[in-house]
Amino acid sequence: MIVLREFLMPKLGLTMTEGVVADWIVQPGGAFSADDAVFVVETDKVANEIPAEAAGTLHEIVVAAGETVPVGTVLGYWEDGKQGEQTTARTINVAEPAAPRSDIASVPRAASNAARQCADTATRVKASPLARRLAQQRGISLAGVQGSGPKGRIVARDIEAAANNVSQAARVQPEAIELNHEPNHELVRPSTVQTTIARRLTQGKQETPHFYLTLDIEVSRLIALRSEINEGGDGPRLTLNHFVVLAVARALRSLPQANRVWTNDGILAFRRIDIGVAVSTERGLLAPAVCDVGDVSIAELARRLDAVASRARGGTLLPQDNGSPAITVSNAGMHNVTYMTSIINPGQAMILGVGSIKEVFRPDAAGQPALRREMGLVLSADHRITDGVAALNFLNAVARLLERPARLLAS
Repeated sequence: MIVLREFLMPKLGLTMTEGVVADWIVQPGGAFSADDAVFVVETDKVANEIPAEAAGTLHEIVVAAGETVPVGTVLGYWEDGKQGEQTTARTINVAEPAAPRSDIASVPRAASNAARQCADTATRVKASPLARRLAQQRGISLAGVQGSGPKGRIVARDIEAAANNVSQAARVQPEAIELNHEPNHELVRPSTVQTTIARRLTQGKQETPHFYLTLDIEVSRLIALRSEINEGGDGPRLTLNHFVVLAVARALRSLPQANRVWTNDGILAFRRIDIGVAVSTERGLLAPAVCDVGDVSIAELARRLDAVASRARGGTLLPQDNGSPAITVSNAGMHNVTYMTSIINPGQAMILGVGSIKEVFRPDAAGQPALRREMGLVLSADHRITDGVAALNFLNAVARLLERPARLLAS
């Protein structure tokens, strides 16, 4: 007889209700040490490697990679060699076969079974979630890739290098389905994260009563201040997005009633100020959070934001990068767009879309044309948690800080 313990779907944020098992890094029969990553969980837009709490051996996978299940669901069983202890979850015969679960709806996989066999080996190759996803999509065996990350960990750039190497072994073609047998069409299965984002944003758009507020703000002072600080050469190099995120944080600090979200159990008011930040990655648009930024300086915010964005792009986001944001900043200013009306991320109350800077002529106080540098802001808000006046107060607070940015440095 052996006694097994459970791996459960973790709760990685206050508003998380379900997650996707994106990958099993360890396979049944595989041993792991304490703090080794055993599986990967994807929430709305963040992937997290879940470490083991102690050394052990994976006995059974209950929820296969690609499946979406509620928080607290048993994902698999493992044993730590401490037979007979009563602190464990389940006792079975050693010879008992591990029966697969068939009662949980499965999300289509992004790679074929053959690609999964290439990616998941008994040797437990150390690789980031993004690297594993890219390897599956390209049919590349992780066992044949040399890692350039910390302690030999395989990262995304290693997969890209392997993909460009024609001598790379164990390639498997990605899965595709003919559409109505037409030779000019191909139906490709979406990745797990694409499926999750599509489902959750559809749910958010259908269930959240959105309304939208738009402002054009004058940012000549902001541009000048940023240039002056960067010319000094001290601290991280600042972008306009650093100032936007800091202005949102300061506005939430002055208007704490905006730092709330709607839940089925009631209105959830956050004591800490976390800001979601949209980050474009090879896996799609992710939205991790820069956390506890209500009172930090512009330099400290820039360091934290740059660090979390780097982890998002490298596929190494931490569980704490989910944070508890009431709002996300989605800055598309580098893509030549005047206004961007965004969908609120599920579990949040607002999203601020930021457009490009445009040079326009406006009449000055004397009625003469004056050149202005303007940036379009669009606030999407949840009408269950805020009304038009309260949302306008918040948006105007952000606008005032960006139009007179010296206040951001003094507060």
